[in-house]
Amino acid sequence: MDIATVIGFGGGMLVLTFGTIYAGLGAGDIIDIPSVLITFGGGVAATILSAPWDATLSIGKVTRKAFFVDKFDIPGLITTLVSFSEKARREGLLALEDDVNELPDEFLKKGIQLVVDGTDPELVRNIMETEISNIASRHASGRAWWDSLGGLAPGFGMLGTLIGLVAMLKNLGSGDASAIGTGMAAALITTLYGSFAANLLAIPFVKKLAKRSEDELSMKQIMIEGTLSIQSGDNPRIVKEKLSSYLAP
Repeated sequence: MDIATVIGFGGGMLVLTFGTIYAGLGAGDIIDIPSVLITFGGGVAATILSAPWDATLSIGKVTRKAFFVDKFDIPGLITTLVSFSEKARREGLLALEDDVNELPDEFLKKGIQLVVDGTDPELVRNIMETEISNIASRHASGRAWWDSLGGLAPGFGMLGTLIGLVAMLKNLGSGDASAIGTGMAAALITTLYGSFAANLLAIPFVKKLAKRSEDELSMKQIMIEGTLSIQSGDNPRIVKEKLSSYLAP
């Protein structure tokens, strides 16, 4: 569980609740079912319309990554690559064939297998970088659903505001001040919901998912550099120094 996501979302809800109470409002004052339907229902419907159906079906799996962190053991990866480098210099690249099947990461396994098979270094880099590019595209497609909702929800909030204003103007001639106030309140609540959906849900999720993607792609970039260093027969000490540059000092 990513504690930052939990604290951030929970803290946001807490301060909004405290601010609402401090302003003298209760739950009944800010919970309006028609506004919820217009803002959240309309925003989600438009997002589904704009995204491929597969993206909508997988949004739960994608969103889960914002709450649960995949642990990337970069020091452990560097140690593994340096040990492979030592073995390759001592016994030759073919000696790594027995170790390939024990690797838990399919991306690294593919890279080392290409090296063992004697594939041209430039081709190895192209194959692995193409896969990284495809992974980045899939990640971007996964978070695009939330990105779309972040842009559309405020618009539906404004749409609800216009509907509320129409209702208010309709009752303007009646002289009923309470009806006018009710319409105005409903109009502003939809704007509140739109801002809430964008700024405490969609946009933070997009940023968190982008960071998750960046971490995974950095890990894979280390695998590429390590694999090519092994293939070129670099000194294990040089391999370690090169890959350690990806770590914080």
